[in-house]
Parts: sequence; C-alpha cells; structure tokens
Amino acid sequence: METSKKVKQQKKKVLLMGKSGAGKSSMRSIIFSNHVAKDVRRLGATIDVDKKRVKFLGNLLLDIWDCGGQDAFTESYLTSQKSYVFGDVGVLIYVFDVESSDFTDGARGNSDRDLQTYGSIISALDEYSPNARIFTLVHKMDLVANEYRNEVIRNKTAAITGRSGRFARTIGTYATSIWDETLYRAWGSIVNSLIPNLDIVEEGLKDLQRVIEAEEVVLFEQNTFLTVTRVSSEVGDENPTGDRYERLSNIIKTFKNSLSSYTESKSSHQFDSFTIKTGIFNLIINRLTYNTYVLVVFPPGEAELQCARLNILSAKDEFARIESVAEAAD
Repeated sequence: METSKKVKQQKKKVLLMGKSGAGKSSMRSIIFSNHVAKDVRRLGATIDVDKKRVKFLGNLLLDIWDCGGQDAFTESYLTSQKSYVFGDVGVLIYVFDVESSDFTDGARGNSDRDLQTYGSIISALDEYSPNARIFTLVHKMDLVANEYRNEVIRNKTAAITGRSGRFARTIGTYATSIWDETLYRAWGSIVNSLIPNLDIVEEGLKDLQRVIEAEEVVLFEQNTFLTVTRVSSEVGDENPTGDRYERLSNIIKTFKNSLSSYTESKSSHQFDSFTIKTGIFNLIINRLTYNTYVLVVFPPGEAELQCARLNILSAKDEFARIESVAEAAD
C-alpha cells in the first residue's frame, strides 16, 4: 500500500452555540471528554467562552469554542466581541432545545426568539467567515414521543433553513439526544466534513478491504470513537441497518469507558484488539495507529481470521506514516 501524497496539519475553529440549557456542554463532554450521559447533569452552565483544543487523527486540530448561551453573553458576541468570536470560523454548530417555548415560526403570537438569535448569529458569521460550514442540532429529541419525532424535526428543519440566509443550501440539520446513537451520527458527520485529505485514508482502507476480502472496513478515531470513514463490498452495502456505524460508536465508547472504570487505567487505549467469531462472520476491532482503531467484518473461518490479523498488522506502518508526516508539518 503506497501513498505518495503528503497530508498537512490543519487547525479548525469550531463554534458551539445555542441557548443556555440547550445541552451544548453535555454533548461536548460525552463526545470529547469520555463522560457518560447520566453524569453530565452535574455540569454547570458555561460562562462566556470555554475553549478546548482537540487533536483528531493527528493532522486535524479542532479549536472548540463552547459559547455560553445566556442573553448577556450572546449580546456581547454580537457586538463588542463580534470579530473575535466569528472570525476565522471553520464550522458553526448551533444547538436548539426541542422543548424551547421560544422556538416557533412566529405564528399565533408565539415567540420566535430562538430563531431571531440564530438569524443574527448567521449574519455575523456571513460577515466574518463566509466560507464556514453550518450544522444545526435539534437536541433532546428523547423528550418527544416516537410517533411525533419525524413531524417535529421536519417542521423545525424548515424553520431553521428559512433563517439560514445564503447558507440554507448547504446547512446540515440533525435530530440528537445524549441517550442514543444520534449524537454520534451528527458529530461524526461534522468531524468528517473537516478531515483533510480523507481520500488518502480511504484508498488505504480500500486496499485493506480488498486484501482481506472484507464485507466492511470502518475507521474510528481512538478517543471519541466517531466514525472517520468506511468502505464496503457489495455484500456490505446490502446491510439493512443504516445506523450501524453510529450504534457501534456508542457501544464501543461505552465499552472502552467501562474498561477504564474497572481497570482504573488513565490510558486512552484501554484495549488493543477485540474479536468476535461466529459461523456467519468474523469481526475484529484492532488498534491501527496511535489515533485510530479499525473494525473489519469478513467471512468466517480460523484461517481467514489469522490472515486478517496479519494484514492489519502489515497496514499499521503505512497508516502511521501518513499521520507522522502530518504531525511533522505542524
């Protein structure tokens, strides 16, 4: 597996904004700080801007600005701190609380304060970072009855799009909850949009998939277990479970955190390899580089299993080389 291209380290400023109490800090803590959902209730409100730098895949640095959503802070962002907050933004993630009484289209005399604030933030972003990507999350969807969720997200997506100005054609809106895999689906899509030179990584995974004759090969970031990218065969494409990658992220992250609790290990690598053998398929989750794990699903059999392990071991040096080139470029 040869790669002639070099990847360069990139820094991306990510604004995390929304009304106070919408759940911004909770989701950030679950994804990037290894908190579990039941523990984030103890988190206090964010004061002004809480900055956190996250290294993702070695060649991508995310500068996450978690912006307090209290009215006084929001007014400051839009006036005295406007250029400071909205300058050089790569991505805006705006979180709406699905139960907020201030989110309407203004009909029947109800308040549309949340949408007005969002519109003002979009205008500021357009002024200082016109090339930024925007993702909106309609959060706490677990509080909406199942039979109403599709209608709720459809209506809110339409209202959000209507206030998104020229970003309306490219905006991504997701329904999320800290209690299920939807949070991983949304954040996986967000981070995936930021990864530079993703085609290089995908070519490497395609080589690995062909050699092992795997149905699916999925690359996860080692700390968050967000899906970086994936490749599959025609058989893998027929899998009817469309949200399996987000489910796997959630399950593996929970497993990894449990290992940390029981072993009292502070290492970010609580396990090196995990194998499932059945009469229908084999599955391996294996550390690929310092920053990644790879999941491979392939045909059953002991010989197939041992060959897959050898091929994963062989692929490690090439993927590590890609990351080391990126780090050296910083």
